[in-house]
Amino acid sequence: MTDRSRDIAAIISEAAARRQPLYINGGGSKRRLLGRDCEAQALEISGHTGITDYQPSELVLTARAGTPLAEIVAALGQEGQVLPFEPPLFDNRATLGGTVACNMSGPARPWAGSARDMVLGVQLVDGRGQLLNFGGQVMKNVAGYDVSRLQAGALGTLGVLSEVSLKVLPGPEHSATLVYEMDAAAAIDTMNRRAGQPSPLSGACWLDGRLYLRLSGAATAVAHTAASWGGEPLAAGSDFWRDLREMALPFFSGEEALWRLSVKSSAAPFAVAGPTLVDWGGAQRWLRGPLDPVELQRSAVQAGGNATLFRGGNRGAEVRPAPDAVTRRLHDRLKQAFDPQHILNPGRLYGGL
Repeated sequence: MTDRSRDIAAIISEAAARRQPLYINGGGSKRRLLGRDCEAQALEISGHTGITDYQPSELVLTARAGTPLAEIVAALGQEGQVLPFEPPLFDNRATLGGTVACNMSGPARPWAGSARDMVLGVQLVDGRGQLLNFGGQVMKNVAGYDVSRLQAGALGTLGVLSEVSLKVLPGPEHSATLVYEMDAAAAIDTMNRRAGQPSPLSGACWLDGRLYLRLSGAATAVAHTAASWGGEPLAAGSDFWRDLREMALPFFSGEEALWRLSVKSSAAPFAVAGPTLVDWGGAQRWLRGPLDPVELQRSAVQAGGNATLFRGGNRGAEVRPAPDAVTRRLHDRLKQAFDPQHILNPGRLYGGL
């Protein structure tokens, strides 16, 4: 356990005085994911580690931002608890700060909530080198203008996370995975129908002509639902969901551009050439290949959402849809408030930020 918060603050303060851009680097697992390229001087936070407070009875854990997620997952596992949003560990390189900054959530996200939903409070260093605290360690402290959760998905453009307090939950008593042979349209319909029923559903994914439904919770509830829903039990179900979470399925391999679309869960399958994976009960679609960004974005909007170039492709250009004028003004004002010299992860979220 090492507290480097004041060292980090001093580095940022000096960089601000010199207007020296910095790229915030923890485990390096997400450098080429989600955001635009940022080739600024690296600010290493991987040594800023340690679980500083864990109260299993209160379902709250606080750790420094450079702490590997694998360490946190192991500590929770000893108490029968989990990070409910199932973040990827990325070969144990993922850190707590990077996961929150990227708002990375796994297959359970529609049912258990996102990384952002679990953030109770943060300590961060702003672009002036000031060490600031927001939120707390209980839900009642999360009120008003929630700066803590504002950091989730900001990709480090609003500050360097130093410490994060998260809500954790008990792990499920039992899990089972059911598999069905069907096309994408039938799978999306089935996902939405099952999601609308009282059940312990905790994962719904379609890939290569097969629908996977995961049930998690009390053993009796899982067994009753599985018997009612039919399908083929998958003995290695936990392996499938782990590989989906870690983006280790064959679908994700290769150098082709990888697109992530957030859409209405009931949206029809996209008529595109190339592999497709449907997750989050239909609300998240993964597409691969040299697709037309303009046409893809248009299709995503028609489906009630948007498209992001998640990995590969031209990462010097914009990789997510441009915000509307009002949203952009809010982004600009927040950036000015937290990082007036624009030195933290410049351009990572959007050009000019």
